[in-house]
Amino acid sequence: MNTTAQSQTVATGDMSPAQPALSRTFLRRLRKVGLGLIVPLTLIAFWDLMVRWTGTRLIPPPADVLIMMWDFAFGGIYDDGFSASLPIHLWVSLQRVYGGFLVAALVGIPLGVALGRSPLLRDMLDPTLSLLRPVPVTAWLPLSMIFFGLGPKSAVFLVFLGAFYPILLNTVFGVKSVDARLLEAAAMLGCKGSQLFRSVVLPAATPNIFNGLRLGHGFAWILIVVGEMTGVPEGLGAVIMDGRTLSRTDLVITGMIVIGVTGFLSDRLIVLLNNRLLRWSPQHHV
Repeated sequence: MNTTAQSQTVATGDMSPAQPALSRTFLRRLRKVGLGLIVPLTLIAFWDLMVRWTGTRLIPPPADVLIMMWDFAFGGIYDDGFSASLPIHLWVSLQRVYGGFLVAALVGIPLGVALGRSPLLRDMLDPTLSLLRPVPVTAWLPLSMIFFGLGPKSAVFLVFLGAFYPILLNTVFGVKSVDARLLEAAAMLGCKGSQLFRSVVLPAATPNIFNGLRLGHGFAWILIVVGEMTGVPEGLGAVIMDGRTLSRTDLVITGMIVIGVTGFLSDRLIVLLNNRLLRWSPQHHV
């Protein structure tokens, strides 16, 4: 009987420190969410106030946009061509965004590593890349339609262009910024060649690579609207363009909100992956 009581006491004593830690973690996350909601809720309140104060009919109030979002997702209100069409448009845009983004990462990261490691290659390619980088993606729109025709390939190409340069430049910077003392220490320990790259260069450059991926990911979602101006019938960018043509401002704002929420959630996945891979370096956690 005494043994049972002692084991219960020990178990209770072991659990008690964990409970305050869980409570503190929950409260910290709750506070973070609450602080993050202050600005969006303030903007929505200001939006509603200004619409009521000006009496404009060009900008719908938040309540009308909420109704449009419900109909866009589930239907049953307007029963038009956009009702319950969110899954189709979202899925098509996801394919185009992540098609272009993945190609940009697959090209930009290896090329950035090569440029960061090789001064000769950097001297060869940097002038050309610096010449092409300032050209707006919208300027490539006519050429993309000539190269790839009207359709999704042009959209993927434009998304690729927008995501490519942030990924490339951050990767180059990360590789070039590896502390020379780390390389010297690794060389003294007999680390060289591919082992030096895997053990020292790549881990040290990973935070900058993830910064480039986050920036490129954001540009990919920004440019999906431009990419879907190439005559595609489906996609969130196409919905926004249709809303503009039809003077459906509520539809335009709905498309913007869906893009923003989807981009935010997918950015959180990149952040989780960043924190997971860089768990050895807490100062680089987001």
